[in-house]
Amino acid sequence: MLKKATIILYCVVVVVMAIATFVEHANGFRLYDEWWFTVLWALLTAVAIVYFLKQKVSKLFVVVLHLSFVFILFGAFLTHVSARQGALHVRVGEQTSQYMTQDGHLHKLPFTLTLDSFNVIYHKGTTAAADYESHLLLTNAEGLNRSVTVSMNNICSQNGVRLYQASYDDDGRGTVLSVNSDPWGIPVTYTGYALLFLALVWMLIDPKGQYHQVLRSPLLKKGAFILIMLFGMNGNMQAINDTTQTKNEITEELHVLPKETAEHFGQLQMLYNNRICPVETYALDFTKKLYGKRHYGKYTALQVLTGFIFYGDEWSQEPIVRIKSGELKDARQLPDYCSVNQFFTPGVGYVLGPYVQEYYRGGQHDGFHKQVAKVDDQLMMVMDLRQGKPLKLFPCTDQQGETTWYSPIDNIDTVSVSEDERKYINEIFTLIYSEVREGNFEEVDNYIDLMERHQQKNGGLTLPSSTVTKVEHLYNAIPFATILFMINLTLGFISLGIFIFRMARQEKETDRQQESSKRTDWFLLPLYGLLMCSFIALTYCETLRWIVSGTIPMSNGYETMLLMAWFIQLITLLLYHRFRILLTFGFLLSGFFLLVSHISQMDPQIGRLMPVLNSPLLTIHVSIIMMSFALLSLTFFCGLTALGLRLFKKGGDETIAALGMLSRVFLYPALTTLGLGIFIGAIWANISWGTYWSWDPKEVWALITFMVYAVVVHTQSLPVFRKPLAYHIYVTLAFLTILMTYFGVNYILGGMHSYA
Repeated sequence: MLKKATIILYCVVVVVMAIATFVEHANGFRLYDEWWFTVLWALLTAVAIVYFLKQKVSKLFVVVLHLSFVFILFGAFLTHVSARQGALHVRVGEQTSQYMTQDGHLHKLPFTLTLDSFNVIYHKGTTAAADYESHLLLTNAEGLNRSVTVSMNNICSQNGVRLYQASYDDDGRGTVLSVNSDPWGIPVTYTGYALLFLALVWMLIDPKGQYHQVLRSPLLKKGAFILIMLFGMNGNMQAINDTTQTKNEITEELHVLPKETAEHFGQLQMLYNNRICPVETYALDFTKKLYGKRHYGKYTALQVLTGFIFYGDEWSQEPIVRIKSGELKDARQLPDYCSVNQFFTPGVGYVLGPYVQEYYRGGQHDGFHKQVAKVDDQLMMVMDLRQGKPLKLFPCTDQQGETTWYSPIDNIDTVSVSEDERKYINEIFTLIYSEVREGNFEEVDNYIDLMERHQQKNGGLTLPSSTVTKVEHLYNAIPFATILFMINLTLGFISLGIFIFRMARQEKETDRQQESSKRTDWFLLPLYGLLMCSFIALTYCETLRWIVSGTIPMSNGYETMLLMAWFIQLITLLLYHRFRILLTFGFLLSGFFLLVSHISQMDPQIGRLMPVLNSPLLTIHVSIIMMSFALLSLTFFCGLTALGLRLFKKGGDETIAALGMLSRVFLYPALTTLGLGIFIGAIWANISWGTYWSWDPKEVWALITFMVYAVVVHTQSLPVFRKPLAYHIYVTLAFLTILMTYFGVNYILGGMHSYA
């Protein structure tokens, strides 16, 4: 009875949390704040404790593991009933001794707070904020003063109250601080986190634990794993490479700058995406957004960019605007590629104009209007370029050392910029345009040299170093994700074919012949070497992004997909000698993750990190979570393979069981890293904005994923999962929670984590 009650309550909690994320997204109503939600968790905890005690568990790490969850839940309850959270607003020079809680009530602080000053720290030469700093004077009841600075990821604790930087006034003369007082919940919860960390690691290293029993299983040594990739049979590399689109007719000869002159122009620096980078970077992003590729026929991205700058009328007639499949394309019967001019007609003007207004002002966000907005973004990008808006190529440094980058059409500060310099900025492109139209490209190069000298003279500390510039050029030169996904998937399918052939032959061989075959598996060494080369190339790619951005590349969807592929390759290389079948897994899974980064809506641009994300704890949190997702992806691969074998009757029970054992090799460390990652993230959140759990959709679905996968390790209570087929079905379906956590939250539910 207790067992059934525990299972039912466990399932209800998971389902309710999943439903709650969609309810909140639909109408903003938070089920988590309802009294019955707290009662539901309390019932589950109470019933689970009684059931656990009746099981008379003797393994200490199992006791510690389950005890940690009791501490975490009890700490959360204490936070819920005793903590106070609120905010205060104070202007420079003003004092306050009270704050307002979320329910609108005022509460007194145990000290008086005075705002001495507030500063926004910007990345040099940009408007991208690096940090927000509130300089405070705290005066306690005894009259003692304490000067403190509160900034992002730098909190202040005073008399049991913690202050966090939350927001600021538009004029920079006031600040908004989050206030948190949780003297009971945080210590209890952190105790639970510490016990959890200890127990999860203990689970992996305990020589008498289930994980070591899995590692000692003789099934892992047989190597008779037949892999039939059901989902790989219906596609081909041509389709994967997204070449099914209809090719547009590219005009054979367009007016462009010579390749050398265009590349020379691409070496100039510009303010783009809130950082200083080569024009080459902007040109690549411009061309990919407009056309979907890094080049337009035989013309480089820089020739495309300068073509629109200097030969705008001609390039506006060229069918270069990529129109993806969708309701707009169907309704207007548009080709795969259109020219800019096709959207502007005499007597009507901008064809998409009324629909754009309906999207932004009328709130019509159906599929048709969403595609209208995307095409409008592409067209406005061209219009802005032809006007010169994005060409912030001209740095000017004032007497205080502050550098501002201007475009030719910007309103230039008449105080800090001389009249001659303003004239130069306003007229240089007119002079270049004249030389371009005359075909005098040698003189064009001279003007570009002049612009380079101006940048070096006036760029100050905002200019990237020569090393960073060279690194970015190297990164721009090679489309790493595109090349590696094609190579890895191709080698994965080749490896798959070889393994299938080898397994089919081994079925006809004697034991002695099989042992001889294992010693002569020479074909594995070249594949291992190629995977190592792929790993080195991906590491090189990640390193280049790291150097260019100045932060570890894991701040957006594109970078985390690369990180997932990197972890999968690393795991494969480390465990290959024990599980040779991992070679196929490593190629295919890393290839699929790289494919996702290549064809999805993820943005590979390198940009500035939001101040709140600039924390070492966040780096650890994301790294560990990505490692867990990579490991769980391998369990999905095993499950899918086993189900394919059973469906096509190509493998016996021993093969299915062996795949189950291999899957569990990944499952236990995956649960460990997922648990660690979730709760390290909670600690980071508590340090950054004052609450370790906000019931954000990403948090909720990560917890759901952890709870769903944790079920299959309870084989004593749920003996059905000792059966390999039942286990494989479950972990295959469980992978849907990962897809929801990673993609569903980002593209459907949103929330604080939707950048990830």
